[in-house]
Amino acid sequence: MSDVVVHGIVLGLYLSFMLGTGIYFYTRSKSQSDYFLGGRNLNVWVTSMSAQASDMSGWLLMGLPGTAFLLSTNGGMAEAFWTALGLAIGTYLNWLILAQRLRKYSEHAGNSITIPTYLENRFRDKTHLIKMISAIFIIIFFLIYTAAQFSAGAKLFNAVFGLDYNVALLIGAVIIVSYTFLGGFLAVCWTDLVQGILMFFAIITLPIIAVIKLGGSQETFALAASLANIPKGFGLVEWTGIGSMGLLSIISIAAWGLGYFGQPHILSRFMGIKHSKDIKPARRIATVWVFCTLGAAVLLGVIGKAYLSTVVSPEILSSMDGEKVFIYMVQNLLTGPGFAIIAGLLLTAILAAIMSTADSQLLVTSSAISEDICKNIFKSRITDKQLVWISRISVLVIAAIAVYLASDTNSSVFSLVAYAWAGFGAAFGPAILMSLYWKRMNWQGTLAGILAGGITVIVWRNLIKPYFNLYEILPAFVVSVIFIIVVSLLTKEPEEEIQVEYDAFLKADL
Repeated sequence: MSDVVVHGIVLGLYLSFMLGTGIYFYTRSKSQSDYFLGGRNLNVWVTSMSAQASDMSGWLLMGLPGTAFLLSTNGGMAEAFWTALGLAIGTYLNWLILAQRLRKYSEHAGNSITIPTYLENRFRDKTHLIKMISAIFIIIFFLIYTAAQFSAGAKLFNAVFGLDYNVALLIGAVIIVSYTFLGGFLAVCWTDLVQGILMFFAIITLPIIAVIKLGGSQETFALAASLANIPKGFGLVEWTGIGSMGLLSIISIAAWGLGYFGQPHILSRFMGIKHSKDIKPARRIATVWVFCTLGAAVLLGVIGKAYLSTVVSPEILSSMDGEKVFIYMVQNLLTGPGFAIIAGLLLTAILAAIMSTADSQLLVTSSAISEDICKNIFKSRITDKQLVWISRISVLVIAAIAVYLASDTNSSVFSLVAYAWAGFGAAFGPAILMSLYWKRMNWQGTLAGILAGGITVIVWRNLIKPYFNLYEILPAFVVSVIFIIVVSLLTKEPEEEIQVEYDAFLKADL
């Protein structure tokens, strides 16, 4: 039996398990709250692992290592280093200063089950503009984000099985849509638990195997340094870019961490945990997971470049797609009887990373359509059961559009994720964060901040960035904060009822 057949069997068994999970939870999702938040009944491990697995996506095993794979070319290693550090710090701060308050306030403010609904309830927005505009931004940026995951899945099936890119794209999309369509939030979160564990061991194990194969860490990094024409080896400058990169460039890259405060698919995990007191132990698990996996992903790109230089010619190495380094390493390191099964499990980790994010994105986008748009339009004329089915149909429609967006074979997972990440981080990050800490904030300021942040990302990305290479999340986040403060201060204070509720929230046991 060939290695490729073994890989296919392992992947097939894993996908059957995922689909089975979706069918199981189909029978347990009876209401909107069940379908989108699992009845707020997630335990510590499911919350922490689901939040991080849905966060990192195929980007962790493909996009980030692919950047480090460039070594010193175009600041590849340094960009990967600061991106990883910014994300690790952002993860910790998100759990520390936002998670517990959002869990409490989202239930306190009308038992909100989506981010747009929470913002509307928090500020008593009778115009419903906050909810509608938020839903539109969610749909726009999650289409880009989901397309990135579908692209990563297509690259996986293309590299492993030699399938045509577009055929592979359809297969990956059908798999992900199937269990998301059926099981909703609980299916997504419980599969994320399994996928998060699988991703952790895969990203930690593969670089270690490669280093052992190359004779040790000293030999490995010396070989990588020689490939980058750095005879003295990698030092502080090569890893961090300090001295070769400007301070603004470093800040721009590290600004990825700001995005965490506005990612709906991550924030929904905070809202779904059983009790706000469970946030602290969940934070510890999530922090260990993210620091280990991000560090390993950066090392994977560097170590992978060194290892592959020993199995392919310099010409082939220079033309390789760095985002497939994990796949290439598995295919070359783990061959033959027994090892093919391990290889299949490691390749499954990529699919797990892709699925754990794409399913969450589909779910949040469908919630924006059903809960935040349709429910607002039809109000009492639509039943809870009908809303669940609207959500399921939305999953299908969104997935179809995302497949179209990902159909370009040259799609960059890293670039697509960066765009969507900035969009959410700037549109929702300041609004969510300040809504939990600033009593004077009102609905006008919130709406202005969401609009300013989202629009600035789109304008900066398409019109300004080609001439001034600054990651769009940084200027957009600042613009959003300014608009929230200025507009809130120039308009009326929140109603007394809102201020009383805020004071009660602060006094409540968090």
